[in-house]
Amino acid sequence: MNTLIRRFATALALAAVLPHATAGEPAPLQVHAVKPGIFALVGEIGGRTYANHGLNANFGVIDTADGTLLIDSGASAQGARLLEAEATRLTGKPVRWVINTGVQDHRWLGNGHFRSRGAELIALSRTVEFQQKNALAQLDSLRPVLKERLDGTEAVTASRVLAGTHETLDLGGRRIEIHYFADAHFPGDVVVWLPQERIAFTGDHVYVDRMLGILPQSNAETWLEAFEAIKALDPTVIVPGHGSVTDVAKAQADTGDYLAFIVSGVKALAEDMAGVDAAVAQLGDAPQFARLANYDELHRGNVSRAYLRFEAAQ
Repeated sequence: MNTLIRRFATALALAAVLPHATAGEPAPLQVHAVKPGIFALVGEIGGRTYANHGLNANFGVIDTADGTLLIDSGASAQGARLLEAEATRLTGKPVRWVINTGVQDHRWLGNGHFRSRGAELIALSRTVEFQQKNALAQLDSLRPVLKERLDGTEAVTASRVLAGTHETLDLGGRRIEIHYFADAHFPGDVVVWLPQERIAFTGDHVYVDRMLGILPQSNAETWLEAFEAIKALDPTVIVPGHGSVTDVAKAQADTGDYLAFIVSGVKALAEDMAGVDAAVAQLGDAPQFARLANYDELHRGNVSRAYLRFEAAQ
């Protein structure tokens, strides 16, 4: 059995087991072997906590001939060390590149650790722009949660900034594409696409098993457009930003259908100037989505924030 097959078989066996981290502490992630040499590190679907190091999201590990590619760097320097330990355990190679898929804290605030380790940090210019705008607020919001686990974390952006919206890279013999389709959960969110394997690491464009969050920075209408563009890639596997590794049908049910419900309902009410209270009263009960984790905490706020954005655009 060759080395690559042995690693893949080992990862399959570990897919439902919490992986090992530094100092004997279990990392709050599960390993999902997607294809040989390609792994998803799947975080909890709840909120950021001290115990999970703010790693309540999914990350990607890709083995290449010249080193390991990591997709997203975690919310802190300590979280980044956990990701690094797991990535190198899976591939046997150091992390040579990190691609940031977005602007939210757990997508990029671990960058400083990887810079200190000599990795090349890669992001689109639009992503970097909004990381810089949100950095201080994100660090301030993480401090009460992560406490001393945030120590040493610096808001470091990419060393290799790509100017376009669709970029193709050759990293260690792997063809990697980065696609910006439209502003989504945050402005500057991107998709990492492996065209030969037809795998999409979608970052925060796709949530499954749990309800997505529409924030003041989110644009539900363009987010839906970006989701449709991901579907047009015709991926066989989707590694969402949150939730289990999935396919297009599940992503449609948990993200696409929900965004369509929000956009169609809220936009019509905003055009009629119905008011945010009326929007929440009319759309705040959506039992078809109550199966999603965090529904009770997030849905009515999603309606409210989406309405206010549409109303401001009138």
